[in-house]
Amino acid sequence: MKKKYSAYLYCLLLPATTLLAADPVIMVEDAELPKPATQTWLPEEIELAPTSDGGELLRNIPGISGSRMGGRGIDPIIRGQNNNRLNILLDGAYVHGGCPNRMDPPTAYTAMNSYDSITVFKGSQTVIYGGGGSGGTVLFERRTPRFTEDELFRAEASAGYKSNSDTQQYGADVSVGSPNWFLRGIADYTDANNYEDGNGDSVRSAYTNKEGVAILGYTPNDNTRLELSYEANREEDVLFAGAGMDAPHSDNDTTRLKFETGTPMGFLAGAKAELYYSDIDHLMDNYSLRELSSPMKMRVPSTSRTGGGRMIGEIHTANNMIWTIGADYQKNNRDAKRYSGMAAGGNPSNLQSILWPDVDLKQTGLFAEFSRPLSDTDNLKTGIRYDYVDTSADAANKDANVPTMPGMSVQRSPSDLYDLYYNTRKDDQTEHNLGGFVTLEHFLDPASTVYATLSRTVRTADASERYIASDNGMNGSMRWVGNPDLDPEAHHQLELGYTRDAGFWDTAVSVYYNDVSDYIMRDRAHGQKGIQQDDNASIYRNVDAELYGFEMEAGIRWASYWSSRATLAYVHAENTDDDRALAQTPPLGGTVSLEYTRNDWNIGGLVRADSSQHRVQDNSSKNSGQDADTTSGWGTLDLFAGYEGVDHFTVSAGINNVFDKAYAYHVNRANVDPFNPEAVQVNEPGREYWVRLSANF
Repeated sequence: MKKKYSAYLYCLLLPATTLLAADPVIMVEDAELPKPATQTWLPEEIELAPTSDGGELLRNIPGISGSRMGGRGIDPIIRGQNNNRLNILLDGAYVHGGCPNRMDPPTAYTAMNSYDSITVFKGSQTVIYGGGGSGGTVLFERRTPRFTEDELFRAEASAGYKSNSDTQQYGADVSVGSPNWFLRGIADYTDANNYEDGNGDSVRSAYTNKEGVAILGYTPNDNTRLELSYEANREEDVLFAGAGMDAPHSDNDTTRLKFETGTPMGFLAGAKAELYYSDIDHLMDNYSLRELSSPMKMRVPSTSRTGGGRMIGEIHTANNMIWTIGADYQKNNRDAKRYSGMAAGGNPSNLQSILWPDVDLKQTGLFAEFSRPLSDTDNLKTGIRYDYVDTSADAANKDANVPTMPGMSVQRSPSDLYDLYYNTRKDDQTEHNLGGFVTLEHFLDPASTVYATLSRTVRTADASERYIASDNGMNGSMRWVGNPDLDPEAHHQLELGYTRDAGFWDTAVSVYYNDVSDYIMRDRAHGQKGIQQDDNASIYRNVDAELYGFEMEAGIRWASYWSSRATLAYVHAENTDDDRALAQTPPLGGTVSLEYTRNDWNIGGLVRADSSQHRVQDNSSKNSGQDADTTSGWGTLDLFAGYEGVDHFTVSAGINNVFDKAYAYHVNRANVDPFNPEAVQVNEPGREYWVRLSANF
């Protein structure tokens, strides 16, 4: 029986030395041994109630938080790091969102019914999946099992409902094939209304999401696979309580081509090649889905197009030494314009700001990982990565028509804003970034492992950090200006850990320290070094920083049918240049569960809790203002039950937030509305009843 919470709270440690973490084609001989800071789950193991997207699902994993603006688009945070400090790949593809305010982080394009596994690398444990990723790497993966001679098709269907938001979710996954080929189709539909928080207040969170996936595969032998897939995501009428705008639509089309083989080819023991292309068309405005509350209508159409690929090979040499070598390439183009108009008019047509001025960010990477046993009880793994980065903003010198007062305006380009705040008009940048890691594992006994990882990870500034250009001309505090001269961010991390699985009980503990040079921080313009203005505009600058923390979890089986698990995670983040906290840092948080499992039944409960967070940046006149406020501590209770005693069918149900607690995660995101640019904190749902039915054939 699949036990939802016991599986969710149990860390299944995967081999970090496989070619791809969830890929069974090319494996290492000691794959059954535990590896550090790497975990994988089936989505149904950690998804209890129907979730809105992958970001909400990831919050069920110990040590991962996520910021909310509405009912969808939960932006994950691992060890206090977010945005492109995390490498998030959707079935091998990078999908960079189309909203300058991250209404659609990559996880917004993950309907969980369409993925077969989720793998999380916390910290810097691999160099295979792209540059950056100092906080971690998340792989959402699909893996169609091979068909046998006497098998023609497989089918799964599911339906779910949540009472608070009247959420309805339906999914279907059908495959047909033979040992030599397969065709898989996946469909998912979710419709949600606004939910109520624990105070009984309605929270703008409604959305409709549709997803369809088609995968054609060729499997000529047991070790080889060729796949072509097409995926279409359609978001409609997405409401956001934490922003001054909503998203009438956000569409994504992703095409992937994959080849892999475990058949030796010359000096290679196996190889894998992937190509992908993602095309996002996003629209947000402040009037079509809400009553206009600003003096002007605002409309922002934007696009994000990402193409790339990777080639990976594995080499086995003497003494169980394994080399993983490869190269990857990624190009992301982002373009966003904000149009303004009078409240009484139609769709705005005045080009008021060029938010993303046709930004190109290209990264070419070369990498190698090496693993070998040093003795019967010690194992070494190391990796090195080089990235060449080339960025440009082709529309940086294009003028926008920025209003200064009723009936008057000024022509100002993004380059004019860069010059105003940083004394630079440069828009082209190149970087040569070098990173790597060394991990040493020592096996105390067959059930216990200690490990240490030392790493350097370098990430480049993203399109907003380097080139955003939001200007309404009337007040400096309403501007948001990227910095073309930002240096890349270098993380130097040390992690120590211990894992043990003694059968009826298990535990895992890790502590880490991260010294960051040139941390890219969103701040307010107060005349700091390198900042030309003191007008409270949102700007970016490099500072030195440090982050440190720990993660703990332990589980025990009390008796034949009873089990419990507890988790605890904490991160401390500091801007050491200014001796102040880094904004958007989750507080101490944890979970405790109790579950009874017998035959085809399971029933249990889970307590989630966060402590208060008083280390904040909530005053934009003195600091960055990226936190809405201090946050009180909170705790909630969830109850759940499941039964799968009927052939092919499983039913589960439960109550989330049993005591209807009014609470919010501390992390949040600043508002994109130029007339109200302060950070907003959005409450989580109050009590909600849910049910899910699934069938397998």
